[in-house]
Amino acid sequence: MNRNKTICIIEDDPNYLMLTQKMIEFTTLFKEILTFRNGKQAFEGLMDRKASHGDFPDFILLDINMPIWDAWDFLDEFSKHTQDWNGVVYIITSSIDKVDESKSKEYSLVKGYLKKPVGFEKIIEIFNL
Repeated sequence: MNRNKTICIIEDDPNYLMLTQKMIEFTTLFKEILTFRNGKQAFEGLMDRKASHGDFPDFILLDINMPIWDAWDFLDEFSKHTQDWNGVVYIITSSIDKVDESKSKEYSLVKGYLKKPVGFEKIIEIFNL
C-alpha cells in the first residue's frame, strides 16, 4: 500500500480510539491519522479539511453509537459531499443489532461492517495487505 494515504477514526470511546490509533500507527501504512470523538465533530473537521487540503481521507473507520451525531447522522450529511470521493468507510461497532448491520448496507460509502473488538490482523486485512 502507498504510504501517502490518510485514515480517519471516528470513535467516542477514548480507550478504543487509542488502541485503534496505535494499531494503525504500528502498520506504518498511513501518512496521517485523523481522529474525532463524534459524528458532528468529524463532519465539520472533514469539511474543513476538504476546504483547506482539497480532499477527504482515503479511509474512515466509523463507530455507530456516539453522542451528538451517531454514524447515521454522519453518513447522511457526509454522503451529500462525496460525489467524487474514492475513499471507503468501515463501520466498526459493538452493536449486535441486525438492524444496524442492515442499515449500513444502505450507504454506498460503507464497504464493511466489523464488530468490536477488531484486532491487528483484521486491520491489516481490511487494507488488503
